Amino acid sequence: MRDPEAHPEAHLEFVDDIHKANTLSALNMMRKNRQFCDVILHVENIEVHAHKAVLASASPYLFELFTTTQDQKRSENCITYKLNGGFDKHALEILVDYAYTAKLQVNYKQVKSIFLAANQLKMERVSRICAQHLIKHLSVDNCIEIRSLPGIARNKEFIQHIDAFIAKEFSKVSKLNNVLNLHCIQIEILNQSKEEMSLVNPNSLFRLILVWIQKQITEESLSMNSLLEKSFMLYIAIDNSLQDCSTMPTGDISDTEIVQDYRKKTLKDTKPNAKNKRKILSQPSKPRILICSREIGLEEENELEPDWNLIATDQVGDYSYLGLVTIGGRLSTISLLLRLNVPTTPSPVTTPVASRPGSEEKPDFYCGVANMSCQRCAFGCANLNNILLVCGGYDRAECLRSVEQYIPETNTWKQLPQMRENRGRFKIAVLNDKVYAIGGSNGTTELDSVEMLDLSIGKWVVMPPLPLARSNSGVCTLDKLIYCIGGWNGQVGIKQCDVFDPETSKWSSIAPLNTGRYQAAVAAYNSQVYAIGGCDAWNCLNSVEVYNPEKNIWTFSKPIITARRGCGVAELNNKLYVVGGSDGTHSLNSTEVFDEETQTWVVGPSMTTPRANVEVAVVGDRLYAVGGFSGKNFLNTVEYLDSKSNEWTTFIPKSSCELLLRRKPRSRKNSRKSISEDKVKLAETKKDVQEKSDSIEIPENVEDVENQS
Repeated sequence: MRDPEAHPEAHLEFVDDIHKANTLSALNMMRKNRQFCDVILHVENIEVHAHKAVLASASPYLFELFTTTQDQKRSENCITYKLNGGFDKHALEILVDYAYTAKLQVNYKQVKSIFLAANQLKMERVSRICAQHLIKHLSVDNCIEIRSLPGIARNKEFIQHIDAFIAKEFSKVSKLNNVLNLHCIQIEILNQSKEEMSLVNPNSLFRLILVWIQKQITEESLSMNSLLEKSFMLYIAIDNSLQDCSTMPTGDISDTEIVQDYRKKTLKDTKPNAKNKRKILSQPSKPRILICSREIGLEEENELEPDWNLIATDQVGDYSYLGLVTIGGRLSTISLLLRLNVPTTPSPVTTPVASRPGSEEKPDFYCGVANMSCQRCAFGCANLNNILLVCGGYDRAECLRSVEQYIPETNTWKQLPQMRENRGRFKIAVLNDKVYAIGGSNGTTELDSVEMLDLSIGKWVVMPPLPLARSNSGVCTLDKLIYCIGGWNGQVGIKQCDVFDPETSKWSSIAPLNTGRYQAAVAAYNSQVYAIGGCDAWNCLNSVEVYNPEKNIWTFSKPIITARRGCGVAELNNKLYVVGGSDGTHSLNSTEVFDEETQTWVVGPSMTTPRANVEVAVVGDRLYAVGGFSGKNFLNTVEYLDSKSNEWTTFIPKSSCELLLRRKPRSRKNSRKSISEDKVKLAETKKDVQEKSDSIEIPENVEDVENQS
């Protein structure tokens, strides 16, 4: 008898390296002979016979197509599919050959069609190889043709390479016929002085024009076709936005014959649009120069939205510029002309006697508010020692731990110690120079945990947990106590309210809300706690409840005008502002202000961007609206309510810009140079800017306060 332990059986192992190649070769031979083929692809006037299993393994698109129709066509031996959507028949044949041979042999003229077909079939490796080949052979003559390829927006890295090349060579590219043949939108911008025209930064102006165009299309004030039909005359309004001269207030000092003629022509050519009426804005009292709208040297990612971008600009005349842009994904050009609008004799009725005669006063300089290091939605935000602090939140699907602070004096962001837990859908409270992050969600479950940032020791520490785990609750401080109001526990909006006393480090419950609500805006105002809007289970609320700490009771107050959830609330100049949010269908840019005397809500100024799950905080005399969700994208942008103009803006005065002008750009892999550098150099050559810039004291740790991207 054989002992298996003493004489173990020898196993046979063999790896046939030739088999894979032989299998593909055999399948390819069967395809060519139309043997065992179970699918036919119809493109234009040709038929491509193949095996479903082979094509599905090479193309996720075809895998989805075959899987979707598998049950309906199970009885057929050979299934026929007609491929629409602009497939090139020769490109499809080459890609089918690739699926069977793992080899791609394409002449240069066919690379673009192969790239497009591979994109449609979701064959990422082939798409990437084609993109690398096109980048390697990029030239002034073919760059616009390549940039115009449909579906190119899916390949971000590819776009960055092409856009960087076009920006570098645009003085040559702009003279080509394929640029001149693009859709062109003609814009004229009125300027108040020649100095304003000589110092204008075209890149900032083009970005404002893109914002204006997007607003017109979004609000259905204009269609893309109507934008191409005439020239538009715009002016920079008091909130640094662009406005159509047809809406300029009658009698304004800049309401000259040029403007009046344009207004008459516009009213004659267009029908009045009652939708989305906006308050008419005048020009600022002094000319304004927009130095830059991004931190110099930082990568210009997602300037507006992925399909709304400024690619390059070129000066084509003394006061005329050409900009290459994408408008809703369509490659187009903007022809920009600066016009001097010398004010006429001021109106004795509507214009103050002290108004400037247009070209005498030197312009003010502005630059854009710096963006956060990442997109944030449903995060914590508060004023900590006159600095704007943001914590956690969601960046698309990722729940964050990161913490950063915005320093208004230098217009920069600085990283702070990370929280102990990933935390979103939560609020923070600041009390006695300490920051409390309360509850929320880690992306999968509701949290009862609380942590506190003590800057004296530079880290977050664990605090006593909430009595009930919850997310989307409201938080505020009042009389040295921290209130946690309502929220969500995975089933419904809850009524429970709790208060934390830092002296005793204990939570205790107070009177419950009358209506269970989550995503409500909560703030302390006039020694009471306000819970505004939110959601019960399915419905957005417009109801407002007020908590009286002395009586320990909630009572209903006047409802807000628009039911909303995920809105921000803060007190500014003794008024309560409710900002943005969602009405359950759309992200909102509207604001409401509580008039205490009449106990009513009135409509406030609209933000520049719709923001749901937005966070707000008052720092200095500014009410900041930070991040949120626009309805399409998570946001890393910041805007503030200018208390002087009572308008929301994304621009800050010159004093904060000068530090940016002195900072050296940081090089980053795969990033474009900021095309605003040209005008920065121009601005620095101007004597008045240089003298003031030289007087600025640069802190030694300037790199520490840079925006960490």
